[in-house]
This record gives sequence, C-alpha cells and structure tokens, in this order.
Amino acid sequence: MGEQYEVFLGCAIPSRFNNYESSMRAVAEALDIELLDFEGASCCGTVVLKSIDETSWLALSGRNLALAESRGHNVVTPCNGCYGSLRDTHHVLTENEEHRNTINKVLGKLGLEFKGSVQVRHFVEVLYDLRDRIRERIVRPLEGLRIAFHPGCHLIRPSNVTGFDDPELPRKVDELLELTGAKSIYWPLKLRCCGSPLLIASEDVAMRILREKMQSAKDSGANCVVTNCPACHTQFDVQALGLTNEAGESLELPALFVTQVLGLAMGLDPEPLGLDLNRVPLDPIADILGI
Repeated sequence: MGEQYEVFLGCAIPSRFNNYESSMRAVAEALDIELLDFEGASCCGTVVLKSIDETSWLALSGRNLALAESRGHNVVTPCNGCYGSLRDTHHVLTENEEHRNTINKVLGKLGLEFKGSVQVRHFVEVLYDLRDRIRERIVRPLEGLRIAFHPGCHLIRPSNVTGFDDPELPRKVDELLELTGAKSIYWPLKLRCCGSPLLIASEDVAMRILREKMQSAKDSGANCVVTNCPACHTQFDVQALGLTNEAGESLELPALFVTQVLGLAMGLDPEPLGLDLNRVPLDPIADILGI
C-alpha cells in the first residue's frame, strides 16, 4: 500500500453524511491510500469547547493525538472542525511547555503521553500532494461543471497553524477540482463563513448568511457548490433545500463533496460515492456528472 493514516471521522460524518465517508474511502482506495480505523477515538473537543474550557479541549484532542502516536500513525480527517481542533491542539501542545505538561499529567493516568511526533492532515491536503496521481486517473472529464467551491474556515485559518493554503487567496483545492475538467469559479463570498455555527444560536442569522452566499454563487454563474466540511455541507445541502431570495427565486444549487467530484471524474462507481444521499437534487447537472 501507499500512504497510511488513521482516519479521524469525528461526530457529524458517521451520523449525518455517510456519502462523505463512503466517497472518501472509495477515492482513497483508488489512489492507494490506506485508511486505518481510529480505534478508541473520542470527540475532538471542537472549537465550541475551546471557548468554554481550554484545558478540557486540549485534553480531549490531546488524548486522540496521543492514541495515534502510541500506534505510530499519522492522522487524517475529512472534517474541517476536527482538523481545526486537532491541528490547533497539536500546535499549542508543541509550542507551549506549560500546557503540554498539564495535559500530559492528565494523559498519564490513561497510560498516554503527547510527544508531538504525530502529523494531522486534512484529507484534501493528502489529495493535493497526490494531484499528479489523480491527473493520471481522470477518465470522465466533467466539462461544463461550474463549481462554487467553499473551503470553510478551519481549513485555512489560522494560517500560522494550518499552513495548508493562502488564507487570503486559497487555490489548492480549486486546482484539485479543476483536474477533473470542471471550472472552479471566482465568487465574491467564497471565503465568508457559511453560517453553520450560528444555527444553534440564531437560525435567522445563519440563514441570512446562507442566502447571501448562495446568491453570490448563483450570480457568479455556478451550477453547483462543492465543500470539504460536513458542517458547511449542512448549510448547502440541507438548509438550502427550498431556499429562495426575497423575490421568491430559488437559491438551490446541487451540493457535492470534493471526494464525490473527484470520484466521478476518476470513473468510480457512483453507488459507493453516495450520490443518492445528497439532499438537493443533482438533476440540473446529472448529464455533466454522467449519472
């Protein structure tokens, strides 16, 4: 096998987005990436807990990292929230000796220790490094697909922690998507938060943000939205169902995961890509997708 990682799925993907997990595993297998199930994983802690109790957040994420370290594996996650939490914890515990000592006292009771040897990567980072391999696998070009790609906040911010892409002008995942023959368009609100974190506090504000983003994508000529984050996908493929603007015009656009787009262009069977689980109908782009 090629690259090997323990895959940290987080909470939302197994419970709400089986199509993301299934398409990720299908693409990984096609590219010779070995994904090991992350035994003993707990919640990453999330940025929500960080704002309430930083020590508990560090302990939760630190335990997951220490588990992977104890098995000698690097970590990959398809979830932006988990990526942000795990990557940020790794950064804090590596750079701050006081925090590291505090957390290791807690982890020591579990027979674990954070040493900082494990890498945390988002699945799209792994894919970007394998873009030459992906290019060779493209057999079904998706010409005519005009993608409004939404990277989400935690993939690119804070840039001194993630270091994956330019936070002001991110293009790496766009480059990946365009290997398929699709066009990843410019849209003015691409980098604005999708509003998903606000759903539990103010659904009205969350929906206003979503309307503005969808209007921006439509006005820019997109015929679909593509994400790499389950929380963001909740907005674009669940909350956007039946969404209209003030004039009553539909703001729906088919919403896909990065892995679904790549999988189709690589000629993979649509069934394991989970396209039947996408909520917003894919009918407007079905001919382009070849489904």
